[in-house]
Formats: sequence, C-alpha cells, structure tokens
Amino acid sequence: MSRIPALDPADAQGKARDLLAAVNASIGVTPNLFRVAAQAPAALEGLLGLSSALAGGTLGVKQREAIALAVAEANGCDYCLSAHTALSRGAGLSDADIAEARRAHSPDPKTDAILGFARLVVEQRGLVPDQALAHLRELGIGHGVVVEIVAHVALNSFTNYLNHVAGTEIDFPLVQAVAA
Repeated sequence: MSRIPALDPADAQGKARDLLAAVNASIGVTPNLFRVAAQAPAALEGLLGLSSALAGGTLGVKQREAIALAVAEANGCDYCLSAHTALSRGAGLSDADIAEARRAHSPDPKTDAILGFARLVVEQRGLVPDQALAHLRELGIGHGVVVEIVAHVALNSFTNYLNHVAGTEIDFPLVQAVAA
C-alpha cells in the first residue's frame, strides 16, 4: 500500500510538472518511482541529474543495470528489482545474467569484482576493507571507476529507500527479492 502517493502528472505544477514531462519524453512512460519523487521536486531533480551524469560515466549500461540489480537485491527493494529486471533485459542482459547480478556475480571477472564491491559497500555501509580495493586494482579497475561504483550504490540505495518508505506501487512485472 502506498504511503506517499505517486503524483499524477496531470495534476503536477511548476518544476514537478516539467520534470515529469521530461521523464515521459525520455522513456515514453512516467514510472511511479518518479511520480513519488516528484512530491519533492528538488529530490526528483537530483535523482534525474545524478542518473544522467552517471549514464555518461565509464561503466557501460549492462554494468550499471547489474549494479542496480545487486543493490536492489541487497536492500530488498521489489520495486527496483522489478524495474531494473525490465531495463536490464532491454540493455541486453540475459535471464542468467540478471540472476547472477542479483547475487552480485557475473561471468566476466571485472564485472564480478564490481558487483561484489557494490554489494560490499551496501552491506558494510561504505566501510570496506583495504583488500576489497586492492582486488579491484589488481583487475585494472582504477580510482575513478571505484568512485562511480559508490555513486551508483548511493543512487540505487536512494531509490530503494524511497520505495521502502513510500510503499511505491510496482508498475513493472513483479520481481521479488529473495528473503535474507
């Protein structure tokens, strides 16, 4: 049950209206996550800004979607698991890739390390051991990519937590987190 209502784009005013219209123009729909975030236009603007900035980063769309799946699973967010499962398929991840990403694994060694690190950041609240960074460096993953991984964890944790607090109605085919 929704505890913070999704703003109807037809009823939105000012900045919220403009941002929701931009979401709709960009992806053809206005998912409930964005409609909930529109209750605070500054939060929606931040969400969209960080998401857009990270889309232009070093990590490819498949890696970004895999991180989103790993973080959503770690945080138990059914909304984001549902949304990012659909988005991951659109980005070219197979069902097997999606299942592995949810477990923070990948058959590609670099992506596997990135996903494991992202999940560790969630589980340890950023207090990761030196060995975790050393492992990334051994694979040629530099400081800039580490910063991007942390930014993706933060972005996805924000949406996970917002959905938990709001009780956002899932408007994608349902995917549920595995009980911890």
